[in-house]
Amino acid sequence: QVQLVESGGGSVQAGGSLTLSCSASGYSISTGCLAWFRQAPGKEREAIVSMTAGGRLMYYFESVKERFTMSSDDAQNTVSLQMNSLNPEDTAVVYCAASTDRWCINRPEHFQYWGQGAQVTVRA
Repeated sequence: QVQLVESGGGSVQAGGSLTLSCSASGYSISTGCLAWFRQAPGKEREAIVSMTAGGRLMYYFESVKERFTMSSDDAQNTVSLQMNSLNPEDTAVVYCAASTDRWCINRPEHFQYWGQGAQVTVRA
């Protein structure tokens, strides 16, 4: 049984930083596309960053480029999302996601496994 367990998140002032981690079990993170999505109130779930199997290609959504960094630790079977220079528009529930496909299609239906979600709140 595949499980993705997220940790981190919380509430910060604008300009602050947060780190999210996603630990996988029953699934090897080196074998498929990995991604972080977010869903703000009243909005659709959107991809913010993804990484093909082995980390060869990465996609960053325009609004998080230069601020967010995705990384992976194959030994720990964990992926992380470092979020810097946060602003109130980043307030959302953030999800890690994993696909059995090596290549990424950055739509929710492409991913079979999801973390439970972590609340990120940025105060003005």
